[in-house]
Amino acid sequence: MHFERKTEHMEASMRRKATWGLLAVTLAWGATFIWMKQAMNALQPEIQLYGRTPVVAALVGGRFLIAFIALFVISKQARKALSDPQLWKGGLILGGILLIGFITQMIGLDSITPSTSAFLTSLYVVFTALVTTKITGQRVTRTMILGVALATFGAGFIEGPPHLSWGMGEILTVICAFFFALHILFTQKITQEMDPTGVTGTSFLVVSFGSLIVAVLSGGSSTIDALSVVGDQGVILPLLCLGLIGSLFALLLLNLLQRYLHPVQAAIIYALEPVWATVFALGLNMTTWTGWIAVGGGALLVGNLMVELRENPETIPEETSVQQPPKSVVISGAEEE
Repeated sequence: MHFERKTEHMEASMRRKATWGLLAVTLAWGATFIWMKQAMNALQPEIQLYGRTPVVAALVGGRFLIAFIALFVISKQARKALSDPQLWKGGLILGGILLIGFITQMIGLDSITPSTSAFLTSLYVVFTALVTTKITGQRVTRTMILGVALATFGAGFIEGPPHLSWGMGEILTVICAFFFALHILFTQKITQEMDPTGVTGTSFLVVSFGSLIVAVLSGGSSTIDALSVVGDQGVILPLLCLGLIGSLFALLLLNLLQRYLHPVQAAIIYALEPVWATVFALGLNMTTWTGWIAVGGGALLVGNLMVELRENPETIPEETSVQQPPKSVVISGAEEE
């Protein structure tokens, strides 16, 4: 009995650490809004000249290449991962999903408003809950369902009511949301089966090479010029911040800690990203205060607090331990080890 209580205490402690760690991830992601905005503002002439897609693909590729180089230098596991076929397989899955999410989001944003993009992207919280229930058979509690609803509403309306007209931009952004949900679920599975640091490194390389391919396909004869924008004045510093903080710090921490939480709880936490982005934008006078910020931010906060403070023992298998995180997601009939 004493051993069981000690184990439960250790598991609860690990879940609390994971929650705080993923909150730090959302803080870093919120800051990426500022850095990406700074880089894009500096590159408006190049975007007009070469097109939005190849320029953004160059920025995404540069961001993840910086993250990989830094991780390669500081981590022995990342270096060993380059010769491990299993870690390449995991990195190909996670990196490929991330790449599709980023590309569809940035192409969709070209023809819809930021508030519409925020709302449709926030649907990944709903998709995570639906896919978790449908594919894995894992139960989603009523508290989580309400948390999902509040998080989706808050993320979607923090910049004001979205105006939907279901064109190609809206469809691509919904596809983006679905792939972000897949990334949460596959992260849960893959990081339980293989080294999180190693698979982080291989996924960074996959996104970098994938972005290069997108830049080549969309840039045509202007590809070299589009790729060279990463060295422009006003771009280097934001790109370093995006790579080292937005990708290396945030995604490495995510891969290390998300496995200790229910995937739906993780998705609800990630929905706090626009709150931090709005706080940073307000502090830098990049946006103005509206009542919708209070409404959306309040809904996100309440949704997160509900899920965090309400104890849901049935969502955590009894046999889990700190050393072996819960195998809470089984995708495509994969067998547990």
